[in-house]
Amino acid sequence: MVERGERVSAFACVVVPYFAAAALERVEPSLRERPLAAVTGTPPATRVIDANDPARAHGVHPGITEAEARARCPDLSARPLSDAVAAAARHALLDATLVISPRVEDAGGGVVHVDTHGLARLIGDAEAVGKRLVKEARAVGFTAMVGLAESRAAARVAARLGRPVTVIPPGRERAMLAPAPIVVLEPDPKIAAVLTQWGIRTVGDLATLPRAELSARLGAPGVRLHELACGEDRDLFTPYSPPPFYQDAQHVEWELTTLAQVAEVLTLVLERLCARLALRHLVADVVDLDLTLTTAEHHHVRVPFAYPLRDRPAMVTLALQAVESNPPRAAATALAVTAHPVRALPGQHGLWEPRLPASRDLATILTRLSTLVGADAVGSPLLVDSHRPDAVTLTTFALGAAAAATTDPPARRHAQLMLRRVRPPRPITVEADDAPRAVTWNGVRYGVTTAAGPWRLSGEWWDVTGWARDEWDVALADGTLCRVARDLRTGTWLLDGVYD
Repeated sequence: MVERGERVSAFACVVVPYFAAAALERVEPSLRERPLAAVTGTPPATRVIDANDPARAHGVHPGITEAEARARCPDLSARPLSDAVAAAARHALLDATLVISPRVEDAGGGVVHVDTHGLARLIGDAEAVGKRLVKEARAVGFTAMVGLAESRAAARVAARLGRPVTVIPPGRERAMLAPAPIVVLEPDPKIAAVLTQWGIRTVGDLATLPRAELSARLGAPGVRLHELACGEDRDLFTPYSPPPFYQDAQHVEWELTTLAQVAEVLTLVLERLCARLALRHLVADVVDLDLTLTTAEHHHVRVPFAYPLRDRPAMVTLALQAVESNPPRAAATALAVTAHPVRALPGQHGLWEPRLPASRDLATILTRLSTLVGADAVGSPLLVDSHRPDAVTLTTFALGAAAAATTDPPARRHAQLMLRRVRPPRPITVEADDAPRAVTWNGVRYGVTTAAGPWRLSGEWWDVTGWARDEWDVALADGTLCRVARDLRTGTWLLDGVYD
């Protein structure tokens, strides 16, 4: 651990080499060990924009045509990089760094600056912070390199030295970066050629050049390279603010024509989304599916969960049910999933509360019920502000509210007399003089031993929905205690509820 007062690295830089190719490997893990090139353009004029290590070993590099790349590497796999896949990869890497520090900066594709102030007490020394960042990046599908130094510029150069974690002690920036080849500064190819003509081979060689002369000959890009070589920061730190949703996508080289094919792709996308949600300790209450069809149309399906989820198998099952009930009109070639996150709030239940159902099982059951009877017919009952005893509506199901209603000890709850209402009320036959004398229910006649009432209720007389009735609580000869009501408008008798 770092002792109080010891100078530590102020910034870390997380770098994912060949980020465009790494974004494609993230959605197709089987490509990691094969030569891969990310391409752009329309065939046959497609060009390579990035390549992984196995492809570069065969001479495939950005800028050459796909045809030339295949000539150099016959086993090359070429994939176009969509904006959705690139954006999802960038956000996933930023999510991984936000687990370590609340202040991170998006410095371009595959590069994230992390403010490490105060992390020594939480994680450990700079080496421990770097290893933790590598671990979190691996959790979202990336192999990253991390540099730590007193400045962002020095940390960025250190991250490209080829080691998983490189720590530059305070005051040692120039000494440690000087032997590194000039390529770690990522100079423009034209400027790199000029520097090679000048005999500049290392970062240290560039740092010794006079900045004014570089500015006169190379302009602003030359000054920027000199600042990096010296480990100097000139730009303000711009904190990254995560979007209010989590999105991931996958494009396929074939058409998705069956539900099983959609399920295969959906499983991969949701697996990556759930990993990102788990990093931030979040769950999703709604998932939106966007299928790109062969007709160039987009098919949208919304999947609201009855209970917030982060369980991939349950989310796949519920999403497939939604797609099956609302199928697209054509085959799909891409799938994007947007998860709307909410924070999972853990809580301790009382000794007398019943055990809650598993969130996965509860969400699955409620969503299937919504599919069968409609979303408007599933929810928690809510009394309407009315004198009418059966005035009730449904609201969104809330497990916490349902559990809170049963916090009394079992002995106290069992001692209460509860009226279990019959909905809708069941027509019955009642023999009555001043009070009910007998009740015929399900074809069986029961004598009434005790009757209490009537309680006259009425309301909404100004509307066509007006109502008026007399209610009685009656004890039947077999011991049943129930509530019956006589509709004063029609004269019919109804079984309104049974006491338990």
